[in-house]
Amino acid sequence: MSLTISVETPLQDEVRTLVAELNAVLLELTPPEHCHHLTVEQMADEDTTVLIARDGGVAIACAALKRHGDGIGEVKRMYTRPSHRGRRIGEQIVARIEAVARAEGLKRLVLETGDRHYAAWKVYERSGFTRCGPVLDYADVKWSVFYDKPLFG
Repeated sequence: MSLTISVETPLQDEVRTLVAELNAVLLELTPPEHCHHLTVEQMADEDTTVLIARDGGVAIACAALKRHGDGIGEVKRMYTRPSHRGRRIGEQIVARIEAVARAEGLKRLVLETGDRHYAAWKVYERSGFTRCGPVLDYADVKWSVFYDKPLFG
């Protein structure tokens, strides 16, 4: 495996396909009205940085850092293709997101994930995130699990 992780535009066919796979997986586990998807176009906004992991040049994982006010960054659109799971690629992507956030002086990373996304929980917990109550403007519903990670004292 020759893994690279870099900032890329989401506005490319290979990334659109990756995000479509992510959406399909999420809709299997969470009712549509409780899925908080960013579209590929929204991922291309100035306030969002997209990281793509590639194996031999093929896109196999993605995630995004969306910036909010008050020094808060949100981890969004985390996904690793089934063919590459179990290799801690998600943790490597989260580490890169954290590095970008720290370099920009963000104070805290937060995220919302599903109540049945057990593999995602492991990635976030191994990366130093802890469970918390609702973040940003997310509703406190049974379908959502929230995490945060302070970046600076």
